[in-house]
Amino acid sequence: MSAGMPFYVSPEQLMKDRADFARKGIARGRAVVVVQFDGGIAFVAENPSRALHKISEIYDRIAFAAVGKYPEFENLRVAGVRYADLRGYSYDRSDVTARGLANAYAQTLGTVFTQESKPYEVELVVAEVGASVEHDQIYRLTYDGSVADEQGFVAMGGGAEQIDAGLREAWRPGMNLAEVLVLAVGQLGADPAGGEARILSPEQLEVAVLDRYRPRRLFRRISGELLGRLLSTDDPTADVPEGDEGDDGDSLRSATTNPQTQRPEHGGPSE
Repeated sequence: MSAGMPFYVSPEQLMKDRADFARKGIARGRAVVVVQFDGGIAFVAENPSRALHKISEIYDRIAFAAVGKYPEFENLRVAGVRYADLRGYSYDRSDVTARGLANAYAQTLGTVFTQESKPYEVELVVAEVGASVEHDQIYRLTYDGSVADEQGFVAMGGGAEQIDAGLREAWRPGMNLAEVLVLAVGQLGADPAGGEARILSPEQLEVAVLDRYRPRRLFRRISGELLGRLLSTDDPTADVPEGDEGDDGDSLRSATTNPQTQRPEHGGPSE
């Protein structure tokens, strides 16, 4: 008997212990909500940090959201960006899809869960916005590599079950951006124990969207005054201004320095 395994543990018990360990770690994290609206997909997280992002761009039409242990999901995010860049360069930009990225993540998470001493304490969403609502894709990945194709919305992290129930009751297709943001923030602030709801300010939130009507690179962050207007019941703003780069300086990387924009499409001239 090896020194690393001083007593016998059945495979069933080992997998159960690992799953319980991962679930407890994920439940300690603040929740993230991903929800469709008429113009794309919105990502909303309770996250006061301006540097440690839970929501990030992966590729032109693809974004990533995560809860759990930051170093672990940050490693996965970086690996996802490398996967997307390599596939886009080797084949074609259209070959980079959320489904392919979700499959790659599932293999990594499944391998870590079964073969490493401890599983990743993370839960992920990979989303891709399409030309219409019917073509949007939202994939949820759990700590053991399981993949679920979600429709409409998904909640992860602490209190996810209550948030999911609230979204199921109130969300409907065709809602505009302001409506889904108000709904998501309200659910994030709700008390799972039934107490008084918290009022989350824009400074406590990390918000981004995949906007299907933007040219090529569809990811943008929303913060500051614009986010406050979208969340205000007294302001008529219902969507992000067309062509507005947003308040967050890192919402879009420069097209002149981002390697994703340097490869010509379909053999055409470089941009």
